[in-house]
Amino acid sequence: MHRYIGSRMAHSAISMVGLIVLVFFLARLTGNPADIYLPIETPADVRAAFSEAHGFNDPVIVQFWHFVQSLAHLDFGQSLRQERPVLQLVLAAFPTTLLLAFFAMAFALVIAIVSGALAAQRPNGILDRFVNVISLAGASLPNFWLALVSVLVFAVWLRWLPTSGTGGFLYWILPVMVLAVRPCGLIAQVVRGSMINALSSSYVKTARAKGVRRTTIVFVHALRNAMLPVITVAGDQASGMINGAVVIEVIFGIPGIGKLMIDSIQYRDFAMVQGGVIITAVAIFALNIVIDISYALLDPRIRYS
Repeated sequence: MHRYIGSRMAHSAISMVGLIVLVFFLARLTGNPADIYLPIETPADVRAAFSEAHGFNDPVIVQFWHFVQSLAHLDFGQSLRQERPVLQLVLAAFPTTLLLAFFAMAFALVIAIVSGALAAQRPNGILDRFVNVISLAGASLPNFWLALVSVLVFAVWLRWLPTSGTGGFLYWILPVMVLAVRPCGLIAQVVRGSMINALSSSYVKTARAKGVRRTTIVFVHALRNAMLPVITVAGDQASGMINGAVVIEVIFGIPGIGKLMIDSIQYRDFAMVQGGVIITAVAIFALNIVIDISYALLDPRIRYS
């Protein structure tokens, strides 16, 4: 197990190096920040002084070397737009994104597991067909379209929920529901397929012959053995949910890492973009390793070498 974790961390480190190089040079393709932070009629010497003060006059390779040196000391630099340390801003915004992703994933898992398990009991039955149609539709709908339609229907027409912003419980309903739709549809399909195989196995037939209650057979015996592929898909969706939260946070005005990143890209805040991407990537890499370890905890037959 320790060797496996070390191998995964090494692979993640290689990916991280590639990501650092990519995000640094791609950020600088957006142009000179002086064009945004200074008026058009600003004299050339003032623009040169601005670039010199922030290190933009140095060759790109020199800028990259300075960035790597600072990164080695966990110094992500200073936000050009907010004039505060990048690490402080990212760590302040990240809990909001994690909270949004956690609630959306928890809601999606509960609905997907229950509906998929119930649908698998009678394949091609009425409930199975209904779950199939709804889950396929949910997995196919784009988040941004669903978010806009939800705001139009529930906030503008019916006036049940607020359109955007943060506050009490009502402000979280639309973002969580919209973000949960796609993973819920995908996971429900996987649960259904995996449960159909599990329910047709010999140990389930033996349990039925012994008179074990149907709910116990479905949600205890069969569901546990059907969870490995579900965890794989759920882990992939959980990692992607952090990225998918970018669109949701912008539409609903949630001050998370996604909105912070979009604003930083628009204002060419290079340090903020770099720090946000790197810290998000570290969180995703750590989540993937935790998911891999959970395989062995869920199924003792799995061993890593």
